[in-house]
Amino acid sequence: MLHPYFDPHLLEAGCDEAGRGCLAGPVVAAAVILSPEFDTRALRDSKALTADKRNRLRVYIEKNALAWGVSSTCNEVIDNINILNASFDAMHKAIDQLRAKPQLLLIDGNRFKNYRDIAHKCIVKGDATYASIAAASILAKTYRDEMMYEYHLRYPNYGWDKNKGYPTSDHRHALEMHGETPLHRKSFNLRARQLRLF
Repeated sequence: MLHPYFDPHLLEAGCDEAGRGCLAGPVVAAAVILSPEFDTRALRDSKALTADKRNRLRVYIEKNALAWGVSSTCNEVIDNINILNASFDAMHKAIDQLRAKPQLLLIDGNRFKNYRDIAHKCIVKGDATYASIAAASILAKTYRDEMMYEYHLRYPNYGWDKNKGYPTSDHRHALEMHGETPLHRKSFNLRARQLRLF
């Protein structure tokens, strides 16, 4: 059972991202503020849910959350500022979209860049601990999966409808066969022969 709050006296926004370890596409982040009436029983870390359950929960979150925002940072910016800073950038832009100002940000992971004057708390495995972070993980994952499916229609050789841009063996093989697309992160080790060194 996920914890509903870190501090019940504060208006909290949970924040998470999806796509940090991918070879292609954007990193997508979400921020979610849950109301006291929000039913959190079905929420889980997005990785522990089926795609169908994630998509149904996305609709429920968007309809019933007090506030939510989703944003992304593209692969070109990732290459320019690195994936960690790009993740922070996407989170900041998602927080910008919240229609209520949170008093505390709950961040999945162990690092974050200060957002304005709002306090934050980094929580390792926060998406499996706090409901608002789990809700953010579901929005980030479903929005990014949707984007990668659209990109798959443009570049069908890389299997992004299934691997979502992650470095699977099929994705690496496709890179060897077809080369890079404009959506690949050039600052990452893209080719299988490079990755075999690690």
